[in-house]
Amino acid sequence: MRPGHHALAFLVPFQPNPKPVVFKRLTMNSTIQRTRPGFTLVEMMAVTTIIAILAGLVVVGMEFAKQRQATEKAKVQIALLSKAIEEYKVDMGAYPPTSNEAKSSNILFKYLYWDSDDDSEGIDNDEDQKIYLRELDPKNNKIGWTTGTANSDTKIIDPWGSEFHYRSALNSDGEENSECQNPDFDLWSIGKDGKTNTTNPSTTLEENQDDIRNF
Repeated sequence: MRPGHHALAFLVPFQPNPKPVVFKRLTMNSTIQRTRPGFTLVEMMAVTTIIAILAGLVVVGMEFAKQRQATEKAKVQIALLSKAIEEYKVDMGAYPPTSNEAKSSNILFKYLYWDSDDDSEGIDNDEDQKIYLRELDPKNNKIGWTTGTANSDTKIIDPWGSEFHYRSALNSDGEENSECQNPDFDLWSIGKDGKTNTTNPSTTLEENQDDIRNF
């Protein structure tokens, strides 16, 4: 052994002309193969079901918003009609008179717009009479307050296309209408279901539950 050499050096076998180590660089063009599993039938059915549920929720939400908007509109109509009725009472000394019959929106149309002075001439032939609620003009009926043309039979309708119900506490002879719930007048929309009980106002009755009224 030559001085300065480690003894282990003799344990490594001699390799003539050893092969150089080559490192291969991956470039951008190198392709890496990956296995992408497809959707199973169960997964596809689950996704379809979720989409159907979400679509149903959207439809229900839109319908709810639509009905809520209609309800708010009916409340606004009742408030404006009530204000006009009170103004009429201040001028005439009494509310527009009806009998116990509640389906009398044409009476309101007559006294609040068509023929407030009750001379049978109508608004087209009597420029001196007072209009208490201009929204009732059928010629400018952009928000759907009335039906048909202006005459003594024109109805005032709610957002669902049903006639508003009106009943005064006193009839045209000054006698009490026994069915009236308020001391002045009753005014209400019969709601989406188009039903109401005109003689029993109890909200426990199914036909009254969606009514929008001033009593």
